[in-house]
Amino acid sequence: MIAAPLSLYRLQLCPGFGFEQCRQALPYLAGLGVSHIYASPIFKARPGSAHGYDVCDHQALNPELGTPEEFDRLMAECRQLDIGWVQDIVPNHMAVSGDNGMLVDVLENGETSRYFNFFDIEWSHPYKSMAGRMLAPFLGVYYSQALENGEIQIRFDQEGFNVKYYDIRFPLRIDSYGKILTHNLVAFRDRVGRDNPDYVKMLGVLYNIKSVTGEKRESEHYTQIYFIKRLLFEMYQSSPPLRDFIDTNIRVFNGQAAPGEGDRFALLDDLLSEQFFRLSFWKVAGEEINYRRFFSINDLISLRIEDEAVFNHTHRLILERIHDQSFFGVRVDHIDGLYDPSFYLQRLRGQAPGAYIVVEKILMAHESLPAFWPVQGTTGYDFMALACNLFVHGGQGAAFQKIYSGFTGVKKSLGDILTQKKREIIRRHMAGDVDNLARLFKTVSIMDRRGIDITMVALKQAITELLVQFPVYRTYISHEEFRPADLSYVRAAIRWTRRANPDLNFELSFLERFLLLEFGEGMEATARREWTHFVMRFQQVTGPLLAKAMEDSTFYVMNRLLCLNEVGADPNRFGMAAEDWHDAIRKRVEHWPATMNATATHDSKRGEDARMRLAALSELPEEWAGALTAFRKLCCGKHRRSEEQQSPDRNEQYFLFQTLLANMPFDEEELATFPERLRLYLVKALREAKERSNWLSPDEAAEQAYCAFADTLLDPGARNRFPAIFQPLWNRIARVGMVNSLSQALLKITAPGVPDFYQGCELWNFSMVDPDNRRPVNYTLRQKILKDMAGGFESDRKKLLHQLVEHPEDGRIKLFLIWRSLHVRKDFAELFRKGDYHPLNFDGVRRDMAFGFARSLDGESTLTVIPRLFAKAAGEEGSFPVGPFWEDTVLHLPEPRPFTDAFTGREFPAEDVVYLKEIFRDLPFALLTARADRPAAPE
Repeated sequence: MIAAPLSLYRLQLCPGFGFEQCRQALPYLAGLGVSHIYASPIFKARPGSAHGYDVCDHQALNPELGTPEEFDRLMAECRQLDIGWVQDIVPNHMAVSGDNGMLVDVLENGETSRYFNFFDIEWSHPYKSMAGRMLAPFLGVYYSQALENGEIQIRFDQEGFNVKYYDIRFPLRIDSYGKILTHNLVAFRDRVGRDNPDYVKMLGVLYNIKSVTGEKRESEHYTQIYFIKRLLFEMYQSSPPLRDFIDTNIRVFNGQAAPGEGDRFALLDDLLSEQFFRLSFWKVAGEEINYRRFFSINDLISLRIEDEAVFNHTHRLILERIHDQSFFGVRVDHIDGLYDPSFYLQRLRGQAPGAYIVVEKILMAHESLPAFWPVQGTTGYDFMALACNLFVHGGQGAAFQKIYSGFTGVKKSLGDILTQKKREIIRRHMAGDVDNLARLFKTVSIMDRRGIDITMVALKQAITELLVQFPVYRTYISHEEFRPADLSYVRAAIRWTRRANPDLNFELSFLERFLLLEFGEGMEATARREWTHFVMRFQQVTGPLLAKAMEDSTFYVMNRLLCLNEVGADPNRFGMAAEDWHDAIRKRVEHWPATMNATATHDSKRGEDARMRLAALSELPEEWAGALTAFRKLCCGKHRRSEEQQSPDRNEQYFLFQTLLANMPFDEEELATFPERLRLYLVKALREAKERSNWLSPDEAAEQAYCAFADTLLDPGARNRFPAIFQPLWNRIARVGMVNSLSQALLKITAPGVPDFYQGCELWNFSMVDPDNRRPVNYTLRQKILKDMAGGFESDRKKLLHQLVEHPEDGRIKLFLIWRSLHVRKDFAELFRKGDYHPLNFDGVRRDMAFGFARSLDGESTLTVIPRLFAKAAGEEGSFPVGPFWEDTVLHLPEPRPFTDAFTGREFPAEDVVYLKEIFRDLPFALLTARADRPAAPE
């Protein structure tokens, strides 16, 4: 059995927080009880990258994070402190950048490049403008405009000739150098003389340029290119006449010749038409594209990781670090983007048999991770959804729907909004992907007489409609294996599509045969491979479409209760019963005991503590409705008109009011920066929603009106009456939310799975979506708090506990819970890795507000006990549920044995029941522990 970490702590490395800063934070994390660092990508990325997912070289560490020596010191410090390292890796894509040496090599050498097959590019595209060329959709305007504006320029340096467009730099193919170097060459000869050494050398260079394309041996090919570039640059540096000749020709090609000399840009246009790339307006990629992207991001190009050579090249350094035990395991980013995720994971496991491997995978409701994947589980989005729903009041869903539709006028269901957004995403961003699928399908289907009469128009429509109806991120049908569930998803999607589009019945029936791999008898092996290839390509499109339409669009439109609008969650699921939570966790114990338990990630839509405030709001529909009525009256007239529309509209106001409740910080320093952070977030929310504004054509007037509206609400002036309405409700849900957050943290640490902590979340975290959640973390402050707390815990525990409850706003109570719980995990390591899971039973007046479970193994036991759904009983002040709050409510112990509270040190005798007013006497959470009984020592 592969060992699992006891805990993970996610660090977002970036130029401002590199290897050395990480090393300096390690003693604090070790003291906190963290067993393993879980690091964002550390390999060479695009310069200035804040996240590292735009990798440029998998075989080199990112120099902006530090030197190899600094990384080695970091690894040594990890070993010294007994902290492991789990590395986030990116097998799906790389950056389109001049710093991506492999891609530059491909764009310079075409099919003679040693990396020609590394990238997922369709070189044989039927459109002539893309045949043998990679589309390069990076221009801010149309190609002709960029060319004639002089924005596209030829440059020359020691790397040879290249084309430059602002920060973009692509190499010219070597055999096109001749066009530049032969232009006006006769005039150069006449000026310097036929016997001039530089002229003779130039003839030699031109001869080598002509011969290099005929060289088939890879080593000789690259040697010749090196020789040509080196000689040409040395000549350029040493010969003023030659330098003047080349500079003059560059000016001519760049259209900088005197006006009135014909088409000044014809030479450059002709030169660019011969390259292995085709520069184009960035919007072109939405409709025509011949390379696979990460989602719809043009400057992230996908790899053909299914190719063994590509796998070996991109994983060499990763596997070296696993084999030398620098890396304990890996987190595989965007597993659904791969051509064959199952095969990839089998290959990775074969190369790293003892590594801890988890995958970034979003599971829809009732969807399971493929059981045949050789991994320990997911990165924890599924747990994040479970944890949130436990604190959402399941009985108030209808009330909130009524409030939401009544205030905003939004009547559409989640499904209707998602369907609409999927269509928009296809139309605006992924029409080219659909076109590629249709052409691929057509190529294969014409071999079958039943597919001959299917037109491209009908085929594109059928594929589009099927993509719109597809119920999960993707299926995993491949040459070797698939899940029965995958076939069910396909059949369901076909059924729903057929119902909505009866006129496409014939095309859909034929598509169904393809997607279910119903080959029929007598089909040749080649045809079967091509058929399966289409299915696997189709599977690579469903995921990005659903992600863009759901997470990056619908989640900003369907705003009933925003804590449910989270990656991996289903906004239609409004809370869950305790029994359902226990059932879900039992399945995790059975199938994925080492999967990750996350409550915040770099992809989260809002901070983990912000979600818990909104979970508290779910218990107070009457108070929420009353506040909205007051907000409506107060804000009447404060909005602006934008293109004959109210701005912000009611749905946007509803989103903003929840955002303020969820994200308004306690800390004075954070309060000072909150308005600016909020403005940036609101602009992003508007663009993601794609209702009023969007990223392609932003409505800046609507965005400014939204921000101005928010500024009006936050105005500290005496005439602003909004705080008087907002503050009482915020005070109440903020206090209940703190308890929910503490309970959520304890669940994450003690439930089956590996608890994952996102950087900085050991104190209150009310961050918003990225990049807000990547702000720097003050580890010096956290180190001081932990040190003082450890001293207080040893010297005067009662005083410390009193201070934590009296001043919960400072966040120390959360850090305290995490610190003590993580050390309990270390003390009971095998129990938390392998222990049984059993629900606890409660009786009495407030039994429905108590929740807990027991873990046990080999005579050791722990009991996790927390409150939930207590907001009404907490009153308008949001009182903490401690002491007398729990009068006449008891916990039935699984067995009568002594327990010790890990937080207070109090001991509970061996009895059948214990009163909750005793368990929660000092704190609104408890972790009771019991050691295995040991036989008495012989006399």
